[in-house]
Amino acid sequence: MALVDKEKLEAYHKTNIRYIVIFVIIWFIVSLGGILIVKELNNITFLGFPFGYYLGAQGSILVFIAEIFIYSKLMDNLDKKYGFHELQ
Repeated sequence: MALVDKEKLEAYHKTNIRYIVIFVIIWFIVSLGGILIVKELNNITFLGFPFGYYLGAQGSILVFIAEIFIYSKLMDNLDKKYGFHELQ
């Protein structure tokens, strides 16, 4: 295995940490932010359910799944950019 440039690793790590922080903030807002405004959300109905209930039961899970796929794609692109991708 070839030696990797320290600056290259630091840039890779910095970008990865930035992605993680962004996704944790989104996770926090979606999972706990809805609780703070649930009374207002329950005035709206979606598919026959109060929107606050729907957001907690279905919407947040869909956001978390989307985060997983988006993070995976971003990391694939980052790996290719810095030359850490797997050879197939």
